[in-house]
Amino acid sequence: QVHLVESGGGVVQAGGSLTLSCAASGRTFSNSDMGWFRQAPGKEREFVAGVTPRNGATYYADSMKGRFTITDYNAKNTLRLRMSTLKAEDTAVYYCTAGGYFYKTRPDEWPYWGQGTQVTVSS
Repeated sequence: QVHLVESGGGVVQAGGSLTLSCAASGRTFSNSDMGWFRQAPGKEREFVAGVTPRNGATYYADSMKGRFTITDYNAKNTLRLRMSTLKAEDTAVYYCTAGGYFYKTRPDEWPYWGQGTQVTVSS
């Protein structure tokens, strides 16, 4: 059974930084693309970033480019998302996902999900 666990969420001031982590277990993800989505209150779940182990390529939503970076993706089934210059509108529950293609931006294109971690940016 697939299991994804996010951690690292919390409250941060606008302009600050935060790093989220995702640990995968239950199956081998060494060849699986992984990604991050987020969902703010009252809004649809939106794509944040994806990564593939095949060549390390990454793909980011336009609004996150230059501020968010996927790091530490390795064959030990871990993934991190470094977020900087955070804004109030980045407040959301952030979800780790796996099993899709790193450039796919619709939630229904990713089969495996964690339960999410809350990020709150105070202005």
